[in-house]
Amino acid sequence: MIKIKRTLLLTAFLLTALSGSSQKKGSSNRPDASLKIPFKMPEVQIPKFKSDTLNIVDFGAVPNTEQLCTNAINSAIEKCSKSGGGVVLIPAGLWTTGPIKLKSNVNLHTQNGAFVSFTSDLKQYKLIESYFEGNKVIRCESPIMGVDLENIAITGQGIFDGNGAVWRPVKIGKMTAGQWDELVKSGGVLSKDGKIWYPSKGAYEGNEERDKLPKKETVENMEPYKEALRPVMVSLVNCKKLLLDGVTFQNSPAWNVNPLMCEHLTLRNLTIRNPWYSQNGDGLDLESCRVGTVTNCRFDVGDDAICIKSGKDKEGRDRAKPTELFVIADCVVYHAHGGFTIGSEMSGGVKNIYAKNLTFNGTDCGLRFKSVRGRGGVVENIWMEDIRMNNIPTDAINFNLYYFGKSLAEDKTTGEITVAKEAITDETPAFQNMYFKNIYVNGAAQALKIMGIPEMPVTNIEFENMIIRSDVGVQLNYASKIKFRNIDLRLDKPGIAVSFSNSQNLSFDGLKSAGENQLFWVGGLETKDISLKTNGKKMVMDKDLKVLESIKSEVKVVD
Repeated sequence: MIKIKRTLLLTAFLLTALSGSSQKKGSSNRPDASLKIPFKMPEVQIPKFKSDTLNIVDFGAVPNTEQLCTNAINSAIEKCSKSGGGVVLIPAGLWTTGPIKLKSNVNLHTQNGAFVSFTSDLKQYKLIESYFEGNKVIRCESPIMGVDLENIAITGQGIFDGNGAVWRPVKIGKMTAGQWDELVKSGGVLSKDGKIWYPSKGAYEGNEERDKLPKKETVENMEPYKEALRPVMVSLVNCKKLLLDGVTFQNSPAWNVNPLMCEHLTLRNLTIRNPWYSQNGDGLDLESCRVGTVTNCRFDVGDDAICIKSGKDKEGRDRAKPTELFVIADCVVYHAHGGFTIGSEMSGGVKNIYAKNLTFNGTDCGLRFKSVRGRGGVVENIWMEDIRMNNIPTDAINFNLYYFGKSLAEDKTTGEITVAKEAITDETPAFQNMYFKNIYVNGAAQALKIMGIPEMPVTNIEFENMIIRSDVGVQLNYASKIKFRNIDLRLDKPGIAVSFSNSQNLSFDGLKSAGENQLFWVGGLETKDISLKTNGKKMVMDKDLKVLESIKSEVKVVD
């Protein structure tokens, strides 16, 4: 190993930046009072650190080579933690490393110009008992991980790159013909149907030949398939007082940043990136966490961007740890499947979430809420305010309670669906008590689509002050107690502005629409108690308003 002399060249800027971390532990902050949070929000405890600083170079790390710095980084973190905590510094330079293991009371601080590249040698990532998509699983070690820690941080202006290309499969539909040909020529293995590329034989076998997998998985018997067991990039489990500030996390093997069962989280000024084609390339997955803020972050990823989760099916219900008491503000999402998403793994519940001042630019779907029968869990008390969207390829706002379920037959004109009612059990998901205010959309395929389930409709939702330009307007199926106030729909294609079926207690006050050839369509034998306030606009039955004959008595038009 090349030895480097100990240096004391910490710049005045760095000393100034770190001096603010010497406050006493237990310091806290309250989110900006101007946000007017609609629930009682505890103060978020922010970790504080001693100014004592250890440079990874002094532990043998060598920059700008392929020499692994794993031991150097982890040794510095270990010593820092054992000596009472402080700062572990990663200076400017290119650093290649295996898994980084965080410890309590340590701030892993990166200087501007620090690029930390996680090795493509998958032998460096051991199989461990871990978590993914809401369940306990056997998985490879994450590039960055911490379990049962307190008072930890990753800060600075550096970049952490997960080298995800050596892990991830790629679907043919996500690339141009030229890109696909180039990828196939680079090596790897194709699926039997030739539509999925795997980076290695092990990744292929672990995904395509599942019948060969052990029925009861262990760390030992899953070793032949480890290349298919992609980890999340940043895995923080059961940690308290966590700060992620300023850095970039990119190119993850699967999900990017995944705090699980953590408390008191402060995530700010982050850039989270994945290739747009990256399989399971989520940005941030807050899972069964409580009390925190996510502010001034930027996302450009291959799957959902800001994701709220709480475990999957029975395991999530038994865990019984909802994600709750979060403020998410001042964030921008570029490419993603969903800008802000709750579900589909929400079996432990989600409540008391306030999101404000979010911007989605070219995001596939804006606000996305998803689950399926079998999940269970309750999502409630969600506030979304001051949301701007531009060029949304699908729905600006979408509720889908049939995620991963059988495809439903929809009426091509009205969007109506008819579904058999089932008994309500602890496996029945519920979405209720949600509020949307000041939503502005400049271009979407559809303004709003709700696909609830008959035994548990999407309930008590309010939409206020929305201006949406879209191809298709509003479609509601199996919804109850829905209020619209001051809604301005600007349709780019003629059709029905608002259609709903099998829904109850709906009211529209101050609806304006342009571009439609029919304002309302009302259907579904279970539809009841509909109030349409036209604000002086006269509606002609069967032209502006068409109602199923058997339920006409349920529709009240108020001039």
